[in-house]
Amino acid sequence: MITRALTHEMDVLLKEFPAVALLGPRQVGKTTLVQNIVKKQKKKTLYFDLENDADLARLKDPAYVFDQYPDHCIILDEVQRMPGLFALLRPVIDRHKKPGRFILTGSASPGLVKGVSESLAGRIAFAELTPVNLLEAKNSRIGMQRHWFRGGFPTALTAASDATFTRWMENFIRTYIERDLSLLFGVGLSEKTMRNFWYMLAANNGAVWSAEHYARALGVSGPTVKRYLDFMEGAFLVHALPAWYVNANKRLVKAPKVYLRDTGLLHTLNRISAASTLPLHLGVGASWEGYVIEQIYQRKPKHIDLYYYRTYHGAECDLLLMKGLKPVLAVEIKHSSNPALSKGFYTVLDDLKLSQGLVITPKEGLFRMDKRVQGSGLVHFLTETLPGIK
Repeated sequence: MITRALTHEMDVLLKEFPAVALLGPRQVGKTTLVQNIVKKQKKKTLYFDLENDADLARLKDPAYVFDQYPDHCIILDEVQRMPGLFALLRPVIDRHKKPGRFILTGSASPGLVKGVSESLAGRIAFAELTPVNLLEAKNSRIGMQRHWFRGGFPTALTAASDATFTRWMENFIRTYIERDLSLLFGVGLSEKTMRNFWYMLAANNGAVWSAEHYARALGVSGPTVKRYLDFMEGAFLVHALPAWYVNANKRLVKAPKVYLRDTGLLHTLNRISAASTLPLHLGVGASWEGYVIEQIYQRKPKHIDLYYYRTYHGAECDLLLMKGLKPVLAVEIKHSSNPALSKGFYTVLDDLKLSQGLVITPKEGLFRMDKRVQGSGLVHFLTETLPGIK
Protein backbone atom coordinates (compact mmCIF):
# COMPACT_ATOMS: atom_id res chain seq x y z
CA MET A 1 0.00 0.00 0.00
CA ILE A 2 1.23 3.51 -0.85
CA THR A 3 1.48 5.71 2.24
CA ARG A 4 -0.25 9.05 1.69
CA ALA A 5 1.34 12.22 3.08
CA LEU A 6 -2.10 13.72 3.76
CA THR A 7 -2.67 11.27 6.64
CA HIS A 8 -0.91 13.54 9.15
CA GLU A 9 -2.87 16.63 8.08
CA MET A 10 -6.14 14.70 8.39
CA ASP A 11 -5.18 13.57 11.89
CA VAL A 12 -4.62 17.20 12.90
CA LEU A 13 -7.87 18.48 11.35
CA LEU A 14 -9.94 15.74 12.98
CA LYS A 15 -8.69 16.91 16.38
CA GLU A 16 -9.72 20.52 15.67
CA PHE A 17 -12.92 20.56 13.56
CA PRO A 18 -16.32 18.89 14.04
CA ALA A 19 -16.46 18.11 10.31
CA VAL A 20 -13.63 17.43 7.87
CA ALA A 21 -14.22 17.15 4.12
CA LEU A 22 -11.76 15.07 2.12
CA LEU A 23 -12.02 16.02 -1.54
CA GLY A 24 -10.41 14.68 -4.69
CA PRO A 25 -11.14 12.95 -7.99
CA ARG A 26 -12.84 9.58 -8.13
CA GLN A 27 -10.66 6.48 -7.66
CA VAL A 28 -7.92 8.43 -5.90
CA GLY A 29 -8.24 6.51 -2.61
CA LYS A 30 -10.35 8.81 -0.41
CA THR A 31 -12.45 6.06 1.17
CA THR A 32 -9.41 3.86 1.80
CA LEU A 33 -7.55 6.73 3.48
CA VAL A 34 -10.52 7.56 5.73
CA GLN A 35 -11.02 3.93 6.73
CA ASN A 36 -7.33 3.60 7.61
CA ILE A 37 -7.42 6.79 9.72
CA VAL A 38 -10.48 5.82 11.77
CA LYS A 39 -9.15 2.28 12.20
CA LYS A 40 -5.88 3.63 13.54
CA GLN A 41 -7.70 6.01 15.89
CA LYS A 42 -10.00 3.17 17.05
CA LYS A 43 -13.10 5.34 16.68
CA LYS A 44 -16.64 4.01 16.72
CA THR A 45 -17.87 4.69 13.19
CA LEU A 46 -21.03 4.82 11.14
CA TYR A 47 -20.56 4.68 7.36
CA PHE A 48 -22.94 5.84 4.61
CA ASP A 49 -22.22 5.55 0.89
CA LEU A 50 -24.47 8.16 -0.66
CA GLU A 51 -24.27 6.45 -4.05
CA ASN A 52 -25.81 3.32 -2.52
CA ASP A 53 -29.63 3.16 -2.52
CA ALA A 54 -29.71 1.12 0.67
CA ASP A 55 -27.64 3.74 2.52
CA LEU A 56 -29.81 6.53 1.13
CA ALA A 57 -32.85 4.72 2.54
CA ARG A 58 -31.16 4.55 5.96
CA LEU A 59 -30.74 8.33 5.78
CA LYS A 60 -34.38 9.13 5.14
CA ASP A 61 -34.32 11.27 8.31
CA PRO A 62 -30.63 12.18 8.60
CA ALA A 63 -30.91 14.61 11.53
CA TYR A 64 -32.63 11.95 13.64
CA VAL A 65 -30.03 9.31 12.69
CA PHE A 66 -27.10 11.60 13.48
CA ASP A 67 -28.53 12.59 16.86
CA GLN A 68 -28.77 8.90 17.84
CA TYR A 69 -24.99 8.48 17.48
CA PRO A 70 -23.36 11.54 19.12
CA ASP A 71 -20.26 9.54 20.10
CA HIS A 72 -19.61 8.02 16.67
CA CYS A 73 -17.50 9.30 13.81
CA ILE A 74 -20.00 9.44 10.94
CA ILE A 75 -18.54 9.00 7.46
CA LEU A 76 -20.58 10.35 4.53
CA ASP A 77 -19.05 9.12 1.27
CA GLU A 78 -19.62 11.11 -1.97
CA VAL A 79 -21.51 13.79 -0.09
CA GLN A 80 -22.07 15.97 -3.18
CA ARG A 81 -24.91 13.57 -4.06
CA MET A 82 -26.96 15.06 -1.16
CA PRO A 83 -26.12 18.79 -1.01
CA GLY A 84 -29.11 19.32 1.30
CA LEU A 85 -27.17 17.52 4.04
CA PHE A 86 -24.91 20.51 4.60
CA ALA A 87 -27.72 22.66 6.00
CA LEU A 88 -28.91 19.76 8.20
CA LEU A 89 -25.44 19.18 9.62
CA ARG A 90 -25.13 22.65 11.14
CA PRO A 91 -27.70 22.24 13.96
CA VAL A 92 -26.61 18.61 14.50
CA ILE A 93 -23.00 19.72 14.98
CA ASP A 94 -23.99 22.61 17.22
CA ARG A 95 -25.97 20.30 19.53
CA HIS A 96 -23.00 17.96 20.01
CA LYS A 97 -19.98 19.99 19.01
CA LYS A 98 -16.86 17.88 19.27
CA PRO A 99 -13.88 17.35 16.96
CA GLY A 100 -13.89 14.61 14.36
CA ARG A 101 -17.59 13.87 14.51
CA PHE A 102 -18.15 13.90 10.73
CA ILE A 103 -15.89 12.96 7.85
CA LEU A 104 -17.27 13.87 4.43
CA THR A 105 -15.72 12.70 1.18
CA GLY A 106 -16.50 14.23 -2.18
CA SER A 107 -15.42 14.21 -5.79
CA ALA A 108 -16.51 17.76 -6.56
CA SER A 109 -15.11 21.13 -5.52
CA PRO A 110 -17.11 22.81 -2.73
CA GLY A 111 -17.36 25.89 -4.94
CA LEU A 112 -19.60 23.90 -7.28
CA VAL A 113 -21.65 22.19 -4.56
CA LYS A 114 -24.38 24.51 -3.33
CA GLY A 115 -24.49 25.47 0.31
CA VAL A 116 -21.25 24.03 1.66
CA SER A 117 -19.47 27.24 2.65
CA GLU A 118 -22.61 29.03 3.83
CA SER A 119 -24.01 26.14 5.89
CA LEU A 120 -20.88 24.93 7.67
CA ALA A 121 -18.65 27.99 7.88
CA GLY A 122 -16.43 27.72 10.96
CA ARG A 123 -17.41 24.10 11.51
CA ILE A 124 -15.67 22.36 8.61
CA ALA A 125 -12.12 22.02 7.28
CA PHE A 126 -11.25 20.96 3.74
CA ALA A 127 -8.37 18.75 2.60
CA GLU A 128 -7.59 17.65 -0.95
CA LEU A 129 -6.36 14.15 -1.71
CA THR A 130 -4.57 14.34 -5.02
CA PRO A 131 -3.35 11.41 -7.09
CA VAL A 132 -0.15 9.91 -5.66
CA ASN A 133 2.67 12.42 -6.00
CA LEU A 134 6.27 11.76 -6.97
CA LEU A 135 7.69 11.70 -3.44
CA GLU A 136 4.96 9.31 -2.23
CA ALA A 137 5.71 7.09 -5.23
CA LYS A 138 9.45 7.12 -4.55
CA ASN A 139 8.82 6.20 -0.90
CA SER A 140 7.02 3.13 -2.26
CA ARG A 141 9.95 2.34 -4.59
CA ILE A 142 8.20 3.51 -7.74
CA GLY A 143 10.55 5.42 -10.04
CA MET A 144 9.92 8.79 -11.63
CA GLN A 145 9.67 7.49 -15.21
CA ARG A 146 6.90 5.07 -14.29
CA HIS A 147 5.12 7.70 -12.19
CA TRP A 148 5.35 10.31 -14.94
CA PHE A 149 4.00 7.91 -17.57
CA ARG A 150 1.18 6.36 -15.53
CA GLY A 151 0.20 9.28 -13.32
CA GLY A 152 -0.92 8.98 -9.72
CA PHE A 153 -4.22 7.10 -9.59
CA PRO A 154 -3.24 4.18 -7.32
CA THR A 155 -4.75 1.36 -9.40
CA ALA A 156 -3.23 2.71 -12.61
CA LEU A 157 0.16 3.40 -11.04
CA THR A 158 0.49 -0.07 -9.54
CA ALA A 159 -0.94 -2.01 -12.53
CA ALA A 160 0.97 -5.15 -13.49
CA SER A 161 1.79 -3.85 -16.99
CA ASP A 162 1.41 -0.80 -19.23
CA ALA A 163 -1.34 -2.65 -21.11
CA THR A 164 -3.27 -3.18 -17.86
CA PHE A 165 -2.73 0.47 -16.96
CA THR A 166 -4.10 1.59 -20.35
CA ARG A 167 -7.22 -0.59 -20.06
CA TRP A 168 -7.97 0.74 -16.58
CA MET A 169 -7.48 4.34 -17.66
CA GLU A 170 -9.62 3.97 -20.80
CA ASN A 171 -12.51 2.68 -18.70
CA PHE A 172 -11.94 5.44 -16.13
CA ILE A 173 -12.24 8.04 -18.91
CA ARG A 174 -15.32 6.39 -20.38
CA THR A 175 -17.10 6.26 -17.01
CA TYR A 176 -16.33 9.90 -16.26
CA ILE A 177 -17.57 11.06 -19.67
CA GLU A 178 -20.68 8.88 -19.83
CA ARG A 179 -21.84 9.09 -16.22
CA ASP A 180 -19.75 10.64 -13.48
CA LEU A 181 -19.52 14.30 -14.46
CA SER A 182 -23.28 14.52 -14.96
CA LEU A 183 -23.88 12.85 -11.58
CA LEU A 184 -21.33 14.98 -9.76
CA PHE A 185 -22.87 18.28 -10.77
CA GLY A 186 -26.49 17.29 -11.38
CA VAL A 187 -26.55 18.44 -15.00
CA GLY A 188 -27.00 16.80 -18.37
CA LEU A 189 -23.81 16.88 -20.42
CA SER A 190 -23.44 15.81 -24.05
CA GLU A 191 -21.24 12.70 -24.07
CA LYS A 192 -20.01 13.37 -27.60
CA THR A 193 -19.12 17.00 -26.89
CA MET A 194 -17.50 16.15 -23.57
CA ARG A 195 -15.43 13.35 -25.13
CA ASN A 196 -14.18 15.69 -27.89
CA PHE A 197 -13.46 18.33 -25.27
CA TRP A 198 -11.25 15.90 -23.30
CA TYR A 199 -9.29 15.00 -26.44
CA MET A 200 -8.85 18.67 -27.32
CA LEU A 201 -7.56 19.46 -23.83
CA ALA A 202 -5.05 16.61 -24.10
CA ALA A 203 -3.84 17.72 -27.54
CA ASN A 204 -3.42 21.30 -26.28
CA ASN A 205 -2.05 20.52 -22.83
CA GLY A 206 -0.39 23.61 -21.36
CA ALA A 207 -1.73 25.97 -24.04
CA VAL A 208 -3.19 29.38 -23.22
CA TRP A 209 -6.94 29.03 -22.82
CA SER A 210 -9.15 30.37 -25.62
CA ALA A 211 -12.86 29.71 -25.11
CA GLU A 212 -13.59 30.88 -28.66
CA HIS A 213 -11.16 28.34 -30.15
CA TYR A 214 -12.76 25.45 -28.25
CA ALA A 215 -16.30 26.69 -28.88
CA ARG A 216 -15.79 26.85 -32.65
CA ALA A 217 -14.22 23.39 -32.78
CA LEU A 218 -16.94 21.81 -30.63
CA GLY A 219 -19.87 23.66 -32.17
CA VAL A 220 -21.07 25.13 -28.87
CA SER A 221 -21.17 28.60 -27.35
CA GLY A 222 -18.31 30.22 -25.42
CA PRO A 223 -20.23 30.12 -22.09
CA THR A 224 -20.99 26.41 -22.61
CA VAL A 225 -17.36 25.45 -23.16
CA LYS A 226 -16.34 27.57 -20.14
CA ARG A 227 -18.93 25.66 -18.08
CA TYR A 228 -17.40 22.37 -19.27
CA LEU A 229 -13.97 23.58 -18.18
CA ASP A 230 -15.37 24.59 -14.78
CA PHE A 231 -16.79 21.08 -14.34
CA MET A 232 -13.45 19.49 -15.25
CA GLU A 233 -11.63 21.76 -12.80
CA GLY A 234 -14.30 21.19 -10.15
CA ALA A 235 -13.80 17.43 -10.52
CA PHE A 236 -10.05 17.91 -9.84
CA LEU A 237 -9.09 16.71 -13.33
CA VAL A 238 -7.83 19.99 -14.79
CA HIS A 239 -5.68 22.82 -13.46
CA ALA A 240 -5.97 26.32 -14.88
CA LEU A 241 -2.65 28.05 -14.13
CA PRO A 242 -3.33 31.79 -13.91
CA ALA A 243 -1.22 34.41 -15.66
CA TRP A 244 0.60 37.01 -13.59
CA TYR A 245 -0.32 40.41 -14.97
CA VAL A 246 0.05 42.90 -12.13
CA ASN A 247 2.40 45.07 -14.14
CA ALA A 248 1.00 48.20 -15.72
CA ASN A 249 4.13 48.83 -17.78
CA LYS A 250 3.94 45.63 -19.86
CA ARG A 251 1.45 44.15 -22.33
CA LEU A 252 0.85 40.84 -20.65
CA VAL A 253 -1.09 37.72 -21.59
CA LYS A 254 -3.95 37.38 -19.09
CA ALA A 255 -5.69 34.11 -20.00
CA PRO A 256 -4.75 31.00 -17.96
CA LYS A 257 -2.86 27.98 -19.26
CA VAL A 258 -4.81 24.72 -18.91
CA TYR A 259 -3.24 21.39 -17.91
CA LEU A 260 -4.68 17.94 -17.35
CA ARG A 261 -3.51 17.28 -13.82
CA ASP A 262 -2.78 13.57 -14.14
CA THR A 263 -0.23 12.58 -16.77
CA GLY A 264 -1.57 9.02 -16.97
CA LEU A 265 -4.88 10.49 -18.09
CA LEU A 266 -3.06 12.81 -20.51
CA HIS A 267 -1.02 10.00 -22.08
CA THR A 268 -4.02 7.72 -22.51
CA LEU A 269 -6.00 10.45 -24.26
CA ASN A 270 -2.98 11.10 -26.49
CA ARG A 271 -2.75 7.39 -27.36
CA ILE A 272 0.66 6.88 -25.76
CA SER A 273 0.45 3.25 -24.74
CA ALA A 274 3.96 2.51 -23.42
CA ALA A 275 6.50 4.37 -21.32
CA SER A 276 9.18 3.58 -23.91
CA THR A 277 7.42 5.63 -26.59
CA LEU A 278 6.83 8.72 -24.44
CA PRO A 279 10.23 10.39 -25.15
CA LEU A 280 9.53 10.15 -28.91
CA HIS A 281 6.07 11.73 -28.77
CA LEU A 282 5.60 15.30 -30.03
CA GLY A 283 3.86 16.22 -26.78
CA VAL A 284 6.65 15.06 -24.46
CA GLY A 285 7.70 18.62 -23.61
CA ALA A 286 4.17 19.71 -22.69
CA SER A 287 3.69 16.49 -20.70
CA TRP A 288 6.87 17.07 -18.69
CA GLU A 289 5.92 20.71 -18.09
CA GLY A 290 2.48 19.78 -16.77
CA TYR A 291 3.93 16.96 -14.67
CA VAL A 292 6.45 19.24 -12.99
CA ILE A 293 3.87 21.96 -12.32
CA GLU A 294 1.45 19.46 -10.74
CA GLN A 295 4.17 18.04 -8.47
CA ILE A 296 5.13 21.54 -7.35
CA TYR A 297 1.47 22.47 -6.85
CA GLN A 298 0.97 19.48 -4.56
CA ARG A 299 4.08 20.16 -2.47
CA LYS A 300 4.31 23.95 -2.34
CA PRO A 301 4.12 25.82 0.98
CA LYS A 302 0.71 27.40 1.60
CA HIS A 303 2.11 30.94 1.45
CA ILE A 304 3.36 30.43 -2.14
CA ASP A 305 1.08 30.93 -5.16
CA LEU A 306 1.79 29.68 -8.70
CA TYR A 307 1.43 31.64 -11.95
CA TYR A 308 3.02 31.81 -15.37
CA TYR A 309 4.34 35.00 -16.97
CA ARG A 310 4.20 36.01 -20.63
CA THR A 311 4.33 39.33 -22.43
CA TYR A 312 3.33 40.05 -26.01
CA HIS A 313 6.97 41.01 -26.66
CA GLY A 314 8.40 37.54 -26.00
CA ALA A 315 9.29 37.52 -22.31
CA GLU A 316 8.09 34.25 -20.78
CA CYS A 317 8.59 31.77 -17.96
CA ASP A 318 6.70 28.53 -17.43
CA LEU A 319 6.18 29.01 -13.72
CA LEU A 320 6.37 31.98 -11.39
CA LEU A 321 6.39 31.44 -7.63
CA MET A 322 4.84 34.37 -5.79
CA LYS A 323 4.57 35.35 -2.14
CA GLY A 324 1.68 37.77 -2.10
CA LEU A 325 2.60 40.42 -4.67
CA LYS A 326 6.31 39.63 -4.51
CA PRO A 327 7.94 37.41 -7.18
CA VAL A 328 10.10 34.80 -5.48
CA LEU A 329 11.38 32.56 -8.28
CA ALA A 330 11.05 32.29 -12.06
CA VAL A 331 11.16 28.69 -13.32
CA GLU A 332 11.60 27.28 -16.80
CA ILE A 333 10.77 23.60 -17.38
CA LYS A 334 12.72 21.73 -20.04
CA HIS A 335 12.70 18.07 -21.03
CA SER A 336 16.37 18.09 -21.94
CA SER A 337 19.65 17.16 -20.30
CA ASN A 338 21.26 20.18 -21.95
CA PRO A 339 18.56 22.87 -22.00
CA ALA A 340 18.89 26.09 -23.97
CA LEU A 341 17.15 29.20 -22.66
CA SER A 342 15.64 31.93 -24.80
CA LYS A 343 16.34 35.61 -24.35
CA GLY A 344 12.75 35.93 -23.13
CA PHE A 345 13.51 34.11 -19.86
CA TYR A 346 16.26 36.57 -19.01
CA THR A 347 13.86 39.41 -19.82
CA VAL A 348 11.49 37.98 -17.22
CA LEU A 349 14.27 38.12 -14.63
CA ASP A 350 14.86 41.77 -15.56
CA ASP A 351 11.14 42.66 -15.62
CA LEU A 352 10.54 41.18 -12.18
CA LYS A 353 13.91 42.24 -10.72
CA LEU A 354 14.91 38.67 -9.87
CA SER A 355 18.63 38.01 -9.45
CA GLN A 356 18.36 34.26 -10.10
CA GLY A 357 16.26 31.92 -12.22
CA LEU A 358 15.87 28.16 -12.21
CA VAL A 359 15.47 25.45 -14.86
CA ILE A 360 13.96 22.09 -13.92
CA THR A 361 15.04 19.14 -16.08
CA PRO A 362 14.90 15.32 -15.82
CA LYS A 363 18.59 15.44 -14.88
CA GLU A 364 18.89 15.04 -11.11
CA GLY A 365 20.90 17.17 -8.71
CA LEU A 366 21.99 20.79 -9.06
CA PHE A 367 24.09 22.29 -11.83
CA ARG A 368 25.03 25.82 -12.82
CA MET A 369 23.94 26.99 -16.30
CA ASP A 370 25.31 30.52 -16.08
CA LYS A 371 25.74 33.20 -13.44
CA ARG A 372 22.01 34.02 -13.39
CA VAL A 373 20.43 30.60 -13.89
CA GLN A 374 20.76 27.33 -12.01
CA GLY A 375 19.57 23.91 -13.21
CA SER A 376 17.85 21.42 -10.92
CA GLY A 377 16.34 17.96 -11.01
CA LEU A 378 12.71 17.69 -9.96
CA VAL A 379 13.28 15.60 -6.83
CA HIS A 380 15.96 17.99 -5.57
CA PHE A 381 13.65 20.94 -6.18
CA LEU A 382 10.75 19.30 -4.31
CA THR A 383 12.81 18.12 -1.34
CA GLU A 384 15.42 20.88 -0.96
CA THR A 385 14.58 24.08 -2.80
CA LEU A 386 10.79 24.33 -2.41
CA PRO A 387 10.60 23.73 1.38
CA GLY A 388 13.30 26.37 1.88
CA ILE A 389 11.34 29.20 0.26
CA LYS A 390 10.46 31.58 3.09
